[in-house]
Amino acid sequence: MGAHAMTSDFLIVGAGSAGCVMASELIRRQAGSVCVLEAGPSERHPLVSMPFGLVWLMGSTRDWRFKTVPQKNAGNREITIPRGKMVGGSGSINSMVWFRGRMADFDSWDIDGWRGADVSPAFDALEAAIKPTRFDRAHPLSQAVQGMIGTNTPSPDCESSGLFQHNMIRNKRHSSATAYLRRTKHVKILTGAHVDRLIWAGDRAAGVVLVDGRQLRANKGVVLCAGSIASPAILMRSGLGDQSDLAALNIDTRQDMPEIGQNLHDHPGIGLHFQGRGTGHGLEVRQWGKWALSPLNYALFGRGPLASSTCEAGAFFNARGDSATPDVQTHFIPFYLAASGSRYRMKSGYFADVCLCHPKSRGSLRLASANANAAPHIDLGLFNDENDLDTMVHGVTRLRKLLHETDFGARRGAEFAPGEDVIGEYLKTYIRNHAGTAYHPVGTLRLSGPVTRQLRVKQTERLWVADASIMPQVTSANTNAPSMMIGWKGAEFIAREVA
Repeated sequence: MGAHAMTSDFLIVGAGSAGCVMASELIRRQAGSVCVLEAGPSERHPLVSMPFGLVWLMGSTRDWRFKTVPQKNAGNREITIPRGKMVGGSGSINSMVWFRGRMADFDSWDIDGWRGADVSPAFDALEAAIKPTRFDRAHPLSQAVQGMIGTNTPSPDCESSGLFQHNMIRNKRHSSATAYLRRTKHVKILTGAHVDRLIWAGDRAAGVVLVDGRQLRANKGVVLCAGSIASPAILMRSGLGDQSDLAALNIDTRQDMPEIGQNLHDHPGIGLHFQGRGTGHGLEVRQWGKWALSPLNYALFGRGPLASSTCEAGAFFNARGDSATPDVQTHFIPFYLAASGSRYRMKSGYFADVCLCHPKSRGSLRLASANANAAPHIDLGLFNDENDLDTMVHGVTRLRKLLHETDFGARRGAEFAPGEDVIGEYLKTYIRNHAGTAYHPVGTLRLSGPVTRQLRVKQTERLWVADASIMPQVTSANTNAPSMMIGWKGAEFIAREVA
């Protein structure tokens, strides 16, 4: 392919939740020609469109399969960080839960152009395209969660519980790839395009070099939408970052920007596992018939367990019960989940977790190597702030009480992990040794840190970032909708800047 064919006005790195919206919105605003670069394959695969397919996609070749470095305050464990490696990004492997977050989340960022009132129009536009809906065939256990706390419309703004909204249409995944990218004409999509580093013309981002050596040029600029792990890594390989870290890897420093890769955090979570005959979905003998017919049931009618995104319902509440403002989110999954070992057990059950809405702990991301195929050093800093652990202990204690008071009828199961007798210091130790995260990494290129409020990377020209890495602090609920909002807002800023 000649150099001419490889030139676009904009190169968007990453066809994830933000990148798909960004591409579509730049075209709609007539900002210029757009080429989207995705390291993974197409999302056109039956397991991607089928909600329950995520069970097999996580940990597959369509997942970057990142792991943290050993977490010193979490049992020295390496924590799994699934990230989607295909068109749609993590929005092609997530459970499709749709929350804007609190408007107060954005107000607390305290950045012009990003307060609640500023981002609301973007969310309105997204919801008109995505059309999130409540899962209408939820399991009876999930329906019972509606009675757990007060209102049956869960919202991070107040103590509440009920069925979650999902970006699903006709029982199929409706990601930003489906709703935006695939519906936009005149966008070039290159799959198998893994970006190594940027091409510079002075301080201007003039294009990218792919891992396979191909070069692509951008007339108007490059937008990084590769997420909180890959976006900072690309900048570091391109010479922007902590000078001593880069020098140690023989990368020439263009700009000493030690803040790149800092402020990494995620929603830490700990699960309560329940089991019992006739409770939730599972592989107990009496459900074998249902599972055997499930592919047919889903293909013909869009029904059955394969139509479930697993995370059907949940709640928001205050861990200590001393305020109306929730600091914990619960995801409720009406499926048996093993606590360790093989996940295929002849049992049925359900699962509920405690995720911190606003963790205080912070970690960081650094390159392990100058080679783009090497995973970076990812340190989530789990429980580096002891307050997070205390809140989780209180959260588990209160969640157990709430679940006891929920009318599950004959479907009530028994807690087998950690087990109701695990309380106090024992519970704290259990959390350290078993907690994971909600797969919402954010913050490594935060607004007003390495990135301006208009999303331009400081000390550069025509280089922007628009993904969850720009969040100064994670929103109080699932981050997929806010990531799309960032793509939408980013297109608005960029189209104005290049006009």
